Amino acid sequence: MGKYEKDTKDLLAAIGGKENVSAVTHCATRMRFVLNDPKKANEEQIEEIPSVKGTFTNAGQFQVIIGNDVSVFYNEFKGVSGIEGISKEAAKSAAKQNQNLVQRGIAVLAEIFTPLLPAIVVGGLILGFRNILEAVPMGWLNGQTIVEVSQFWSGINSFLWLPGEAIFHFLPVGITWSIARKMGATEILGIVLGITLVSPQLLNAYAVNGTTAAEIARDWTWNFGFFTVDKIGYQAQVIPAMLAGFLLVYLERFFRKHIPEAVSMIFVPLLSLIPTIMAAHLVLGPIGWQIGTAISNVVNAGLTSNFSWLFGGLFGALYSPMVITGLHHTTLAIDTQLIADFGSTNLWPMICLSNIAQGAAVLAVVFEHRGNKKEEQVSIPSVISAWLGVTEPAMFGINLKYAYPFLAAMIGSGIAGLFITLFKVRALSIGVGGLPGILAILPQNYLIFAIGMVIAIVVPFILTIAFRRMGIFNKIDRIEAANVPTLDNEAPKKMGAIVDLFSPLAGNLAPLSSAKDPVFAEGLMGQGVVIDPSEGKLYAPFDGNISLLFPTKHAIGLISTEGTEVLIHIGIDTVQLDGKYFTSHVSQGDTVKKGQLLMEFDVAAIKAAGYEIQTPVIVTNGTDFQVDSLVADGPVTTDEKILTATAL
Repeated sequence: MGKYEKDTKDLLAAIGGKENVSAVTHCATRMRFVLNDPKKANEEQIEEIPSVKGTFTNAGQFQVIIGNDVSVFYNEFKGVSGIEGISKEAAKSAAKQNQNLVQRGIAVLAEIFTPLLPAIVVGGLILGFRNILEAVPMGWLNGQTIVEVSQFWSGINSFLWLPGEAIFHFLPVGITWSIARKMGATEILGIVLGITLVSPQLLNAYAVNGTTAAEIARDWTWNFGFFTVDKIGYQAQVIPAMLAGFLLVYLERFFRKHIPEAVSMIFVPLLSLIPTIMAAHLVLGPIGWQIGTAISNVVNAGLTSNFSWLFGGLFGALYSPMVITGLHHTTLAIDTQLIADFGSTNLWPMICLSNIAQGAAVLAVVFEHRGNKKEEQVSIPSVISAWLGVTEPAMFGINLKYAYPFLAAMIGSGIAGLFITLFKVRALSIGVGGLPGILAILPQNYLIFAIGMVIAIVVPFILTIAFRRMGIFNKIDRIEAANVPTLDNEAPKKMGAIVDLFSPLAGNLAPLSSAKDPVFAEGLMGQGVVIDPSEGKLYAPFDGNISLLFPTKHAIGLISTEGTEVLIHIGIDTVQLDGKYFTSHVSQGDTVKKGQLLMEFDVAAIKAAGYEIQTPVIVTNGTDFQVDSLVADGPVTTDEKILTATAL
């Protein structure tokens, strides 16, 4: 009878039996299942199994945390179940069956926009700052804006338009490039395609609503004799750029398969790019505008109906998804018309509250993920940007990435929108978003709008934290802490002994809570730190033995002479590389000295393959040792002590 025979049988029954397992594999600490029906898995029953330390679902895979003995458990599970394991990549591919269309759509958006985040964050801060300079009347300036009274700040405001326009007006260029990059097409063709959507030869998208059909027909058309095409630009538009980008990719793939390699360099780019540009201006772009027009009509009807309060709730909740598509620009025309007809608008206040709600959700993520220095480089500026009226950094950088903060922000914005619509809150002007938006509100509505702002902050903040901690829409954050089994070949522990752990890597050290793998970040494997290595060399942190060397070489376990057990996991999900780019200089059971070279790995190649290189360094027998960090964060070398472990 195997060591885990009973546990593996119990696990097989609890996940719904053999017929419910589409695929199974494992990494250094977890069993990874792709289940035909995830609902059949009884999580409470699974977590009662003695060798199971927790469960969670990520990227369509149902993961069961076993610990360092996972390879033994996995082999016994295969024997008990009769299920053969598959490769990590095959499991990842099979896992897509458990992702619905919304999850897949969000994943695609995240992959497209992640490379654009640095520019989006900078652009958001710039536009938010310009809002304050040019759109907020200051009481201490007799109701004038800063740019109206200061030539210096007027010059700064004008200058900042240069990068602001480059980032947001020309966003389609970044989108088409990113799609080409993500899907393996020719990146320069993606850039050229994007430029054709925002060329100065086209009528700027922001000017379309103010240009008559006659003017467009006279000045902004291509005349092909028997038909004409409008010269319309798509500045800051997302849907036309995405549609065009995907069409370019699929055309290039098609022609690469059917055109001989000898002439492919000439004809593949030509036959991919030109038809895509034509389709973008003939079909894809106009479709985007039709979608925008339809939404505008719905908004206008809602604003004038007897159920405006209901519309306020719906619009408040749905404005953020409109921003994702770029369709929010269509609301500017409605706002302008409302101000012209009635002297004020009740649409813009809801937009301001949506900005605030997105920022509040990010603030909750900052609070829950405090200590994650790398994420804070995006999240904290995103809060500021959203509260100054530009939400793209908050949405694409944080809220859509985790999903549950985005939903929390939508709910909070909807409640706040319903509230202010009930009291008929109106704004005198548009352009001042986020927290400064209160300055555009009719003075008699200040108090109600201020209450609406509080709702838009408090509700998303509380819901984001609640969704995370309760596992609603985010099961990754629902893992319960558990004791982790110690490594094999335990060395004798000496009461009161102090073990110094030197950094096994040169690089940048951060708290364990900043780990991108929730199993490590939540402390399920023990206490320690994470290191972003600056070079691909791993050294022994102390004198001891190699207790575990995973076949894929991405994880290694050591035991010090005093009995301290340490797991070093090079990268996140690097088990899927199956040992590629890793070279081991030791074997399991070897005795090693502090500073001895254990492993070499190719940092650049691992990153190029799409994997995070962040490396957790964990003391796994924390019940026997008190672990104290000596370095909070910052650069470290292999000559520096980073942890002490005191035997209890």
